[in-house]
Amino acid sequence: MEKIKQASVEGIFYPKDKDELYNFIQKIKTNDTKLQTRAVIVPHAGLIYSGILSYKGINSLDKNLKTLFIFAPAHKVGFDGIGISNYDYFSTPLGNIELNKEILNDLIQNFGANYNDKAFEFEHSIEVELPIIQTLYKEVKIVPVLIGNENFNKIESIISKYWENKDTGFIISSDLSHFLSDKNALELDLKTADMIETLDFNNILPNMACGITGILGLLLFAKKNGHSLIRLDMRNSSLVNNDKSRVVGYGVWGLYEGEKNNYLKEYYSDFIIKLARISIKQAFVNQNVEIKYDRVFDEKGASFVTLEKNGNLRGCIGSIIQYRPLIKDLIMNAKSSAFNDPRFTPVIENEIEDIKINVSLLSSPSLIEFKNEKELLDKINKDIDGIIIQDGNYRAVYLPSVWEQIKDKKDFLNSLKQKAGLPYNYFSDTFKAYRFHTTYIKEF
Repeated sequence: MEKIKQASVEGIFYPKDKDELYNFIQKIKTNDTKLQTRAVIVPHAGLIYSGILSYKGINSLDKNLKTLFIFAPAHKVGFDGIGISNYDYFSTPLGNIELNKEILNDLIQNFGANYNDKAFEFEHSIEVELPIIQTLYKEVKIVPVLIGNENFNKIESIISKYWENKDTGFIISSDLSHFLSDKNALELDLKTADMIETLDFNNILPNMACGITGILGLLLFAKKNGHSLIRLDMRNSSLVNNDKSRVVGYGVWGLYEGEKNNYLKEYYSDFIIKLARISIKQAFVNQNVEIKYDRVFDEKGASFVTLEKNGNLRGCIGSIIQYRPLIKDLIMNAKSSAFNDPRFTPVIENEIEDIKINVSLLSSPSLIEFKNEKELLDKINKDIDGIIIQDGNYRAVYLPSVWEQIKDKKDFLNSLKQKAGLPYNYFSDTFKAYRFHTTYIKEF
C-alpha cells in the first residue's frame, strides 16, 4: 500500500484550499528569469512573505528535469547526519508528488542517510516549496533531504554525483538572517550575499542563514567546477508586514555553469552598453533617468569603460578591484571616461553619437607566486592575462587588450613598470604581480 505524507503546514505557510492556493501562485509568478539552471537557493518562509522569490528561483530551473533534490534544514527535530523520508508521496492541496525511491536508497547505502519521518512530520522547509514545483512541473519526482548535524562536504558529494544526471536538479532551501532590525538584517544579508557570490564558503557563519549547510555544499561544488552563483533577488519580510523591528531575510540565487562575467555578456551585453551611454548623456540634462536593472547588477563588480571616436581612443577609466555594486561601477566609470580622463578634453554633447562604447568586465585579481622575474614571465599567459604590478606606492595595470600593441612578454612587463613610475629593469623582493582576465563587450 502506498504511503502518503499529508500536508502539515497548509493553511499556515500557504492556503489550504486548492483553488485559493493555485490562484495565489498565479499572482506571484514571474516570467522574467533569464537564467536556466539546475541548482538554486530559495527561501522557505510562508508564501505570502517569500513566495515571489521562491517562484523566481524554481522557475529558473530547467523544465525538462525529472528529479529534484530539496536540501533543507531540520527545524523541529534535532539529529545527526541527513534524514530522508520513507513515504512514497508527499501531498499538498494541489495533489501528490512522488519521491524518487531509487535515489533515496542510494543515499542510505552510499551517503549514510537514515529514514527519519518524525523529522518531516511538521517540517515546513521542504513542504512550502512543493506547491510551486507542482505548478511548474507536470511530472517530476523529488528527493527531500533534511540536514541535521552534518558536514557540508557530504552535500557537495551528493550534488557532484548526481550532477552527472542531466535530468536532475537541486533546490537549496534556506532563509537568511532571522529576527534582526531591518537595518541590521540588511547589513548582514548583504554580507552573506557577497560571500555566496564570491563562493567564500570558509567564512559564512550559521547565524547568516538557517540552511547554511546546504548553501555551503553548493558553494563548494561551484568552486570546484568553476561555476558562479547569480543573484536573482533579495528582500525581507518587512516589505509585506511593514514591521522593520524584527525581520527575516530572503534571497534567491541560481547556479551558472561558468564565470559570472560570461553570464553578464551572454544575457546583458546590450543593457550594459545602453547603461554606459545613458550615464554619459545624463551629464547634459538636469534630471537623472531611472534605470531598471536585474539584481545581478547589485553584485560587486569591476569594469573598464572605453570610448572610441573614429577608431581612436577618446577615454578609458575603470576599476581593478570589485569593491562596489556593478551597476554603480559601470555608471561611474562611464562618466569618468567621458569627463575625467586626464589625457583628453571632456566629451561634449554633440559628439556623443559618434562615440563607440566598449566595456571590459574584470575578474577578481589573483596573486602570482614567483621567485624572480624570469619565473614571473614564464607564468604570465600572453594574450590572456591582464596584469597588475605593485611595489609599495608604485602600481600599474594593463588590460589583456594591451597585448594587441605589445606582443612580447618582457616588453609588456617593462612597459608596465614604466607606467607605474619604475625603471624598466626594476625588480625587488617586495615586487608583486597579480593576474586577472576580462570579458569584453563591444558596441557595433
